[in-house]
Amino acid sequence: MIESLPLAVTRVTTMLGQQSLTNATGFFFERDGRLYVVTSRHVVLDEASDHHPDRIEIELHVNERNLAETVQFSIPLYRNGKSVWREGLDSAGAIDVVALLLERAALPKALLLQAFAPANLVGRLDTVEMGAPVLIVGFPLGVHDTLHRLPVARQSVIASAFGIRFQGKGYFLTDARLHRGTSGAPVVARKSVTGDGRGEFPWMLLGVHASRLDVANRDISQDESLDLNCAWYADILMTLTQPPKEPPA
Repeated sequence: MIESLPLAVTRVTTMLGQQSLTNATGFFFERDGRLYVVTSRHVVLDEASDHHPDRIEIELHVNERNLAETVQFSIPLYRNGKSVWREGLDSAGAIDVVALLLERAALPKALLLQAFAPANLVGRLDTVEMGAPVLIVGFPLGVHDTLHRLPVARQSVIASAFGIRFQGKGYFLTDARLHRGTSGAPVVARKSVTGDGRGEFPWMLLGVHASRLDVANRDISQDESLDLNCAWYADILMTLTQPPKEPPA
């Protein structure tokens, strides 16, 4: 039996027409029967780099007896000229996280995946401390198990005071050497469980990895990269996955 965490993460490919643009990471989040794929906002639209894909493709496992069997599932990013993803703002500006609702009727019937849920979010912020070990699961530079189509995990620690908005923004810092392709990866910590945890989903979802943190005055000839990264607090997903408001009668 495969462990649950790799099946909660999917490779994301951004597309413009038939042209492949970039690779990134996404993960599944389920709430009240609705299934979403979550990734970074700059994966689906990044004005600064003129990155404007019109759809993304995610990879889905469809055979529990043969993990090498997958299908590509295409998700249009626009409908009638309007973006279909859900994004959010806070007092400091845009949040680099989006959620895209998946139409279950369009998904393969034989589907092998695991999804985070509200129960996997941190209930009390004081249970997580600076220096706590975490995993960041994704596809750095596209590297993954190319036979079984599964992501890899990088070990990391929380590098800023957890529960505090770093520099007033809605993210905390992690300390790990990460690479392109990891944008949108879940930042997770293992819950305390009995047994080996297989067949359960014993993970806390702490954040969504977005990008590396750098400083403007770093001398690249003398100063190595800080290896510090921004991870947006995962509780934003409770806002992004709220059911749409029904119009007044």
